[in-house]
Amino acid sequence: MSDPGAVLADLRDESEELDALVGGLPDERWADPTPADGWTVAHQIAHLAWTDRQALLSATDPDGFVRAAQDALASPLTFVDEGAEAGAQAAPAELLAGWRAGRQALFLALAARPTGEKLPWFGPPMSVASMATGRLMETWAHGQDVADALGVTREPTARLRHIARIGVRARDFSYAAHHLTPPEAEFRVELRAPDGTEWVYGPADAAQRVTGDAREFCLLVTQRAHRDDLPSVRAEGAEAERWLGIAQAFAGPPGKGREPGAGRVAGGGA
Repeated sequence: MSDPGAVLADLRDESEELDALVGGLPDERWADPTPADGWTVAHQIAHLAWTDRQALLSATDPDGFVRAAQDALASPLTFVDEGAEAGAQAAPAELLAGWRAGRQALFLALAARPTGEKLPWFGPPMSVASMATGRLMETWAHGQDVADALGVTREPTARLRHIARIGVRARDFSYAAHHLTPPEAEFRVELRAPDGTEWVYGPADAAQRVTGDAREFCLLVTQRAHRDDLPSVRAEGAEAERWLGIAQAFAGPPGKGREPGAGRVAGGGA
């Protein structure tokens, strides 16, 4: 089990890195379009703020969250966009202040919960560490959209290990989201970390294998870049190849992904 304190510290650092990108933006730059169709920089931050509020409700009022989730899931294909659109209407200073206050409240609430406790969510219940990891993954992914919109190249960090792990563990969910039966055998995944070491998942003798740069793999499973723009990520075996075409680290229905050339390639500019 992941250490909730360590994951929360990484979530805080990931959030602060994104905050540094948007904190000093003039108001007009909040309207810059991002690679997500119809979403501006303001929509990206509004979505993070909205999801933080849902996670805070889960951690402080589980029954209230269940009721709110039932209302949201009545419109499963639109509630995320609707939440982002509503939040993006606020003035940038108000939106930024709300996101900062909300994520701090969530940090404190999660830190106060028992380590093994399960919190309700839109999918299966999540442990405190899993909730924090999910928030880190979303912050990094939507932060990538913001960075792309602003033409900023972000340096990869060891925090990517959380996202890579979610991507690997969500393999079977990716199949299910596409109404496919996941293979019984585990895959081997070998990723080159930012510090040059290797992050390894699955048995060494697995017939199906995926290798590549950790950042590129994270861009793939968060659907922030098309696979054609991620040359290091390679599959060995037909099932591994199929997985890379459907992989997603996030809950919910399959995303639209990115068109070739629309995402940031490893080491490239916007």
